Amino acid sequence: MSKGIYVATIEPNSGKSVVVLGLMRMLLGKTAKVGYFRPIIEDLETGEMDNHINTVLSYFEIDLNYKKTFAYTRNEVVDLYNQGKSGEVIDEVIKKYKYLEERFDFVLVEGTDFSHENSSLELDINILISKNLGIPVIIVAQGDKKELKEIVDSVQLAHDTFKQDVDVLSIMTNKVNPNDIKELKLALKSRINNHTDITVIPKIPSLSSPTVKEIAKSLDGKVLFGKGMLNNLTENFGVGAMQLRNYLTKLKENTLVITPGDRADIILGALQANISKNYPKISGIILTGGLIPEDPILKLIEGLSSVVPIVSVNGGTYEVTNSIGAAKSRIYAENTQKIATSLSTFEKHVDSDKLADYLITFESEVFTPRMFQYNLMQRALKDKKHIVLPEGYDERVLRAASRLINSNVVELTLIGEKEKIKDTIEKLDIPLNINSINIISPAKSVHFEDYVNTFYELRKHKNVNLQIARETMNDVSYFATMMIYKGHADGMVSGAVHTTQHTLRPALQFIKTKPGVNIVSSIFFMCLEDRISVFGDCAINPNPNAEQLAEIAISSAQTTQDFGIEPKVAMLSYSSGASGKGADVEKVRLATDLVKKQAPNIKIEGPIQYDAAVDTRIGKNKLPNSEVAGHASVLIFPDLNTGNNTYKAVQRETGALAIGPVLQGLNKPVNDLSRGCTADDIYSTVIITAIQAQEF
Repeated sequence: MSKGIYVATIEPNSGKSVVVLGLMRMLLGKTAKVGYFRPIIEDLETGEMDNHINTVLSYFEIDLNYKKTFAYTRNEVVDLYNQGKSGEVIDEVIKKYKYLEERFDFVLVEGTDFSHENSSLELDINILISKNLGIPVIIVAQGDKKELKEIVDSVQLAHDTFKQDVDVLSIMTNKVNPNDIKELKLALKSRINNHTDITVIPKIPSLSSPTVKEIAKSLDGKVLFGKGMLNNLTENFGVGAMQLRNYLTKLKENTLVITPGDRADIILGALQANISKNYPKISGIILTGGLIPEDPILKLIEGLSSVVPIVSVNGGTYEVTNSIGAAKSRIYAENTQKIATSLSTFEKHVDSDKLADYLITFESEVFTPRMFQYNLMQRALKDKKHIVLPEGYDERVLRAASRLINSNVVELTLIGEKEKIKDTIEKLDIPLNINSINIISPAKSVHFEDYVNTFYELRKHKNVNLQIARETMNDVSYFATMMIYKGHADGMVSGAVHTTQHTLRPALQFIKTKPGVNIVSSIFFMCLEDRISVFGDCAINPNPNAEQLAEIAISSAQTTQDFGIEPKVAMLSYSSGASGKGADVEKVRLATDLVKKQAPNIKIEGPIQYDAAVDTRIGKNKLPNSEVAGHASVLIFPDLNTGNNTYKAVQRETGALAIGPVLQGLNKPVNDLSRGCTADDIYSTVIITAIQAQEF
């Protein structure tokens, strides 16, 4: 099941707080520990708390440090986006969310408020965050002062936009005219004809009306009287500029009186009307012009038994009145009346049991590259391993080493002359502290003679003498591989400069394969936009026979499982099912049958075409009874030519990050790099190698 829900809106003043508060109470009724997270909050004054966070934490008494409940302020995000560091934003959001996910049974995530002009960026960020957290979304829209068609059009657009990337669990349209609820719900269900829950919530006047406190804050006013009644709701407002006898007839229930501070007649008359049975109650009085009543008037007000809030503000009456008209209602911690109304509104209009069932049974198939990389990092950090990089002079290797050391995720050894590596670092201005990393020159190593003798003993049956062994151990790949064999390192990553053969030969000579494994094979983790696909074998075996292909599939499924991805294996061919004929198809068909016999627990389909393996619609059409077709996570290619070209085509055409080749089947982890690799590729491969090393 999902461990989180993301509440997103598509416009300002949607009434999102009603949904958040209602969901929080619903979730606390289902599970004991519920966390709360706002990825991005509004910019605040020093020492000020985000109102949403403060309200939820205090009202529901959630034991959570305030600083753990958000990742960034709005300005911080904009600055990072302007610097091209959007990925850094997502990484930090994932990190913060995962911290809460580990400590709570469920996490309620609240999106941004759409309170600024750049709504398209805000929409994109909310979609991107919810997608990378891998949690379903509740979209909150609002229907205040809108025609039904306008509401339906905007809701459908929002649904379709989110649905491209995330699972939309429910759409809640708030602040709707009570007379339009039934018609609107029918129209929305007709337009959004799927399993998405449709909820319509009427406009509640008491929730739409700002309090005197909110108005006073927006005007930067000074409260003169009635501090204990600042939560009074303001449903109407009016200027007291005419004579008192005329103004009294204009008063309505919960009116906020606006008048210059020197109009003692209006002030005292409004206060008297408030306690009179013949006039409606007022919510408060705003005194404009920065004027304060004279002392005798103040003394008279102080002596009254009941006083509404009286607030003095700067600015002329006209200016202040316009500002009050633009004031928006908020829900804050001290206003328990509004919170109680919000909770009762949610319970009355939302089918909580149905929504809770959706959450309990929901499982997302979205697994983004950012999520995958975060999980890799966390796994590597749990058991820090020592990885050796033989190509110590290569710029990409050194830049990757810098990132790895800064992340404190592995211990590293570079092979090479220390002074030469130091000169390269300084020349290329790479931020790598030479003292934070092990550097070994093979011939100068204290273990060199031991390595020579060990290699001689291991290979003397192949006519290797001590002189040959000594020359061989000066080779960086052999020396680094021997470090692993002797337990002086846990894994090796090479290939940025050297060929695959040069990287693998020493591993095959004396590290050898695992018991029961006949061939070494490889996979690539293809980090696509919304999922991780595993491609094998795209780097090692040119033309495997059926038995080898079956072994590649079994190894690939196991590796995929080890890295937290459910393996659904597609044995690729140029035809799907039983229709195709020919030696190539028969090889794949036989390999599939062998996997089913040797590893019956693996979900596998073959032969199957690529499109039927990954596209749900095509897969259902071609193989309707398959649990793999359309959902394959592991794609096994029939030969190296097909696999290598396909992975490169997918990488170049989609911009996917290809991590690998990751070798499988060896007794200790050794991984090869493409000579066209980047520093990012090396960084990711080292972390994967460290995780592989945790198995030994």
